[in-house]
Amino acid sequence: MGSGHKVLVFGAYGHTGRFVVAHLRERGFVPVLAGRDPAKLAALAASGLESRVASAADASSLDRALAGTAAVINCAGPFATTAAPLIEAALRAGIPYVDVAAEIEANADTFTHFADRARAEGAVIVPAMAFYGGLGDLLVTAAAGDWTKADEAHIAYGLNNWHPTAGSRAAGKVTRERRNGRRLRYTNGRLEHHYDELPVLDWRFPEPLGTRSVFGDFTMADVVTVPSHLSIPEVRTYMTVEAATEVTAPDTPAPTAVDELGRSDQTFVVDAVVRAGGEERRAVASGQDIYAVTAPLAVEAVHRILTGQTRTVGVASAGELFDAPDFLRALAPYISVELRQ
Repeated sequence: MGSGHKVLVFGAYGHTGRFVVAHLRERGFVPVLAGRDPAKLAALAASGLESRVASAADASSLDRALAGTAAVINCAGPFATTAAPLIEAALRAGIPYVDVAAEIEANADTFTHFADRARAEGAVIVPAMAFYGGLGDLLVTAAAGDWTKADEAHIAYGLNNWHPTAGSRAAGKVTRERRNGRRLRYTNGRLEHHYDELPVLDWRFPEPLGTRSVFGDFTMADVVTVPSHLSIPEVRTYMTVEAATEVTAPDTPAPTAVDELGRSDQTFVVDAVVRAGGEERRAVASGQDIYAVTAPLAVEAVHRILTGQTRTVGVASAGELFDAPDFLRALAPYISVELRQ
């Protein structure tokens, strides 16, 4: 359990941040709320939690916010703006940094700009410790088992719907501006820009979802996390057409809670397939609400870092840093996982 460790949650009053705060409390941690809006912090802190006003644009405010904490979870996008300042602050404070970024370029920047320094300082920095990037990486790593390299990895996201949060929309806007109309795919061992239209394919998900139409090359953060530690030259991700259509539509509403935990009625199946030399291995995860399940992913990561259940230092994805099958087992009952090797 959390043993009373203080963990700063930056962006605590956001949609995902609230799930993270609640899960930290459930696990025995003491969340410290942080963000730039004093009124929103005060409202959330009314439940008896400490709050600290801080901005990614003000390094001294971040230093004050991190004082006396054991770790920081960054839930405030766009991460193209917040990740680097928070990582710098965490390095100054000598504490681990975890974020829930789904932004491909922001995650790639974290590996590029901080890998050498974090390794030299013995620091632990974990980008994309969320539904996108973290879960897919854990599934691919667990499916691969004793393989350290493979020919290809495919991760198909079977979402019944996708109502984006304000944070998701803000991150998407930054990403579109950064790409200037281009798309991304990971092929031939590197990220490449392209202008091709996304192909529509049929993907046979495990029952009860069954065969669904998906967009191919609907590229998510897994194309950064998986190749960061596994030698796989082709990493492709797919998204059910209905979910992809909803998340990009300007009039799709935000998620609406349907249970006492604040989760929406969104369900998901993530089907990860790894192939090498004609052999195929598979891992499947299912659950409810991609924003809600980000909380146990991020909090379990913090727990394992603080208790020494890690395999390396520096900037590392979930699959490299942790024992992937054991980590996935720890996520029950939030996520159901099946390995098919």
